[in-house]
Amino acid sequence: MDASTLDQQMMRFAIAEAHAARAAGEVPVGAIVVGPDGTVLGRGQNRVLRDSDPTAHAEIVALRAAGLVLKNYRLTGCTLYVTLEPCSMCAGAILHARIARLVYAADDPKAGACGSVLAVMNHPQLNHRVEVVSGLLAEECGPMLSNFFLERRGKKPLNRHPTSAGGANTGGGNGDDEEEVVSEG
Repeated sequence: MDASTLDQQMMRFAIAEAHAARAAGEVPVGAIVVGPDGTVLGRGQNRVLRDSDPTAHAEIVALRAAGLVLKNYRLTGCTLYVTLEPCSMCAGAILHARIARLVYAADDPKAGACGSVLAVMNHPQLNHRVEVVSGLLAEECGPMLSNFFLERRGKKPLNRHPTSAGGANTGGGNGDDEEEVVSEG
C-alpha cells in the first residue's frame, strides 16, 4: 500500500473516531497513532466532557494509548492522523512524544498551533521537527466540525456532502450559514 492510500485509510479511521465523539456529545475530533510498520497503536476521540478532563483532546487520548502499547512515551517514527489542526497543548504533546509525522485534515482558524493561529509545531527554537501534512480530507472534516457548532447554536447545518450536489454548499446563499471551523475549546 502506497503512502497516499495509507494516509487516506488512516484519516478515515480518525474520522470514524470523530463521529463516535459526536455521537457521545463531544466536539467531533478523532485521532489515530500509527507505528512505522503501519500498525494502529492508539485511537482517540475528544473525551473532555465525558472524562471531565480539559486535556482529553483526541490527540492526547491517542498518544496516551500508543504510549501504553509501546510502553514508552517516545513515539519515535510514528505518524499521528487527526481530523483538526492540533491546538497548542496537543502540539506540545506531539513534540514531546517525538512523533515523526503529523497528518491533519481541517485547519483551525481559532486555535490551530501548526500555523493557522500559532506556530508551535516546528518552532525554530525547539529541538524536534515533525513532518506536517495538512488538508487531507479537509473537505469532509471541516463541514463535520462546522455543522456540529451550527447545530449547537440552533442554526441550519451545511450540506453534509458538498460534492453530492455538484459543488460546495454555501448554506443557502443568505450569508447566515457561512462555513466556520470553530475551535475545540
